[in-house]
Amino acid sequence: MNFDFSALLVFLTFGSGLIWLIDSLFFASGRNNDKKASVSSESKEELKLPLIVEYAKSFFPVFFIVLILRSFIFEPFKIPSGSMMPTLLIGDFILVNKYEYGLRLPVLHNKIVENKTPARGDIVVFRYPEDPSIPFIKRIVGLPGDKISYYNKTLYINDLSVTQVLNGRYNAIGSGFMMDGVSLRIENLSGIEHEILITPSRRSQELETMVPEGHYFVLGDNRDNSKDSRFWGFVPDENLVGRAFMIWMNWDGKNGGVDFKRIGTMIK
Repeated sequence: MNFDFSALLVFLTFGSGLIWLIDSLFFASGRNNDKKASVSSESKEELKLPLIVEYAKSFFPVFFIVLILRSFIFEPFKIPSGSMMPTLLIGDFILVNKYEYGLRLPVLHNKIVENKTPARGDIVVFRYPEDPSIPFIKRIVGLPGDKISYYNKTLYINDLSVTQVLNGRYNAIGSGFMMDGVSLRIENLSGIEHEILITPSRRSQELETMVPEGHYFVLGDNRDNSKDSRFWGFVPDENLVGRAFMIWMNWDGKNGGVDFKRIGTMIK
């Protein structure tokens, strides 16, 4: 089971705030009154809080700010696999916009504020439907009500093929070197052009399906090396975490460490 950092952050924020609040309401004034008679005014300023209260008072603002930022604004993720190559590489650290699709409560994931609806071509982080504790990242290709087909390494949306243009041979580096030499293509997804990888020698999962209401069909850009909606089905709207929009760091030990050229790259 994956570690739930959101739950820990909520616990730390609530716990430190509660300790600080209880001390302020019930103990702080009594503690000061008990020492009034025997402690001078100069010494009173130097009196230390109980250690647990001091820590709670110091760390609560930090926990609270991180909780707000991480839950409602931006959340960082690391790319662990090559399923989104060439758009995202192994070792990329990305930022995800948490308010793009509406605000959700941490841990409970209930939507409390509506915003935009996901668009075709968005790269999204979501909680894996078969194990919601695992975050996945893929590209949305099918919206509610769409007919999606995938045959002969070509995507069809509502019976229309999505254009692919050959863009040569892919030159892979670092941890993604296993994809070196595969076919690099440019796919036009409703006006959004992006690169995909196709491995001609590898058999693809083929299917035809309808996307139900409140769900999305997602694919990896590394089409023949991605476990996506072709294998495990649709992503429910309530599983969406947010839209990936920027690479803020890349670290790949097999490629010499930091790749400075990727830092600050906008994701599309």
